[in-house]
Amino acid sequence: MSKKPKRPLTERLKPFVAPFRFDGSGEFHLKLHKAGERGGLDKDEGEKIIEANRQRLSDLQEKLYANDRWSLLVIFQGMDASGKDSAIKSIFEGVNPQGCEVTSFKQPTAHELDHDFMWRAMIALPERGHIGIFNRSYYEECLITRVHHDLLAKEKLPSKLISSNIWQERFADIAAFERYLSRNGTVVLKFHLRISRDEQRKRFLSRLDEPDKRWKFSASDAAERAYWDDYMAAYEDMIRETSTDYAPWYVVPAYHKHVAWLVVSAAIIEALDALKLQYPKVTGKALKEQKKAERKLRAEKPAGANAGKTSKKR
Repeated sequence: MSKKPKRPLTERLKPFVAPFRFDGSGEFHLKLHKAGERGGLDKDEGEKIIEANRQRLSDLQEKLYANDRWSLLVIFQGMDASGKDSAIKSIFEGVNPQGCEVTSFKQPTAHELDHDFMWRAMIALPERGHIGIFNRSYYEECLITRVHHDLLAKEKLPSKLISSNIWQERFADIAAFERYLSRNGTVVLKFHLRISRDEQRKRFLSRLDEPDKRWKFSASDAAERAYWDDYMAAYEDMIRETSTDYAPWYVVPAYHKHVAWLVVSAAIIEALDALKLQYPKVTGKALKEQKKAERKLRAEKPAGANAGKTSKKR
């Protein structure tokens, strides 16, 4: 009996990606995306797929690096304790570090504040053949800066440029920037790891209960919880206004880590697989030179070929 042909990889992964992808078409309401969604997966099944995805991602990253034409920018945004660090660690486990860089964006330095709000992200963009991972990003300037208006003053903008339209202007600037990247060979994928306020509280308490994790907790993290509704409104507006077919947002249910890791890894693999990456072919003069060198190498005798032999006495 003949076996059924295996479905293409993107088709197999689509059920884990499509429900969470928003490309700007249609309406978007953040409250409809539940943080505890399981996607019909139990933990054991999810972990098997995640492990397979690690190998797939490693293989695709090697082709991306060898091809040296495309690059991939992966952006993670989420409230504190949403699992950005653990997602990056798990999903990219096994990827060659030579072609993958992680940049974490924290509070801007004085030097960074002397530039436009996109500058520090621009200088960290991945080069061709590389994967760049942003743990937070330029989107912070439409989130924390929007929730805490006083932070705008620190950005040294001319006062006449700070108007009620500034957030729409930033959304437009970001969309134009991401279109520019896509037109120059950078694939942009953006992930919002979604948890509930109650789940964040549980994770904060878990950090405080474990001595080796207390360092990850800051009193300011708890203080920010007072602005939860403001952040949710800012996230909804940001995702709605900056989702495009060339730089979509994925609203990832992050209550169950195996679900979050599966959705993110599947989306990345789907995007890379769509590039139809191939290893470069050696042709022409270079191929002739390679074959010449190969013949020479094969003709060489191993240095230890005669080791152990003794000469006969005369």
